Amino acid sequence: MEQQYMTDVEAILSHRYDNGADYWTTPDHKLLKGAPFTTLESALYLLELGVPPEDEVMKHVAALIFDGWREDGRIKVSPSGGIYPCHTALAVNVLCRMGYADDERVKKSFDYFLATQQQDGGWKCNKYSFGRGEETAYSTPYTTLEVLDLFRYARVLNKEQRLDRAVEFLLEHWVIRKPISPCHYGIGSRFLQIEYPFRGYGLFYYVYVLSFYDRAKADPRFLEAFEALRSKTVHGEVPVERVVPKLAALRFCKKGGTSELATRRYQEILRNLTA
Repeated sequence: MEQQYMTDVEAILSHRYDNGADYWTTPDHKLLKGAPFTTLESALYLLELGVPPEDEVMKHVAALIFDGWREDGRIKVSPSGGIYPCHTALAVNVLCRMGYADDERVKKSFDYFLATQQQDGGWKCNKYSFGRGEETAYSTPYTTLEVLDLFRYARVLNKEQRLDRAVEFLLEHWVIRKPISPCHYGIGSRFLQIEYPFRGYGLFYYVYVLSFYDRAKADPRFLEAFEALRSKTVHGEVPVERVVPKLAALRFCKKGGTSELATRRYQEILRNLTA
């Protein structure tokens, strides 16, 4: 962990009791309550800042996530309500980034996603908040991006054709652009703004994840998306164009300036494209 980001770490830790219990959770262990300082998101910020997975706080977060793990591989992030694939994907992403990709429970979560892939190649959250128009026949782009993100840690990366189908689904959305899926994710002006840290369906996260997949690297649709991202860089550094207001005071993601840590993610993309 770099000393210059210690104040950010302290600021994130200062919110750990906001929801009524420790580790950013509620007394009944809701792991996605209180955005942007939820249990799952706060863990990702700390990992991004260099807090090691073996830190006691991080180990407690991992234990909370595993408490919600089910035998079929899904993860329940709240004691009430349904279990959605987007929530499971986010929770598994946290575990993978903590080094648990080879844990048998996480492997079962990988299997769950491979078994529940939709016909169009993506994964779908069946929560119809906007009605049931024809656009809701599509899978959910953000959920699919999250799933591809976690499969970066699996041994089947670039060896599994089902993941190539998911990549194709997201590349095709670059062409379709219109809001699709029950959650209405589209590609418009908001998507094209550089958001950091990664918190939703946006250009930077989209290009970052797809850059790990051989199926995407030479595809004209991906290269067009990459060029849209590259054109926004400033002397090779990544500016933060959008950040949730409650994170705006943090040094590592200050809006309007370039971010050293975001630039490191961009440099990963460049390395992936030359590998």
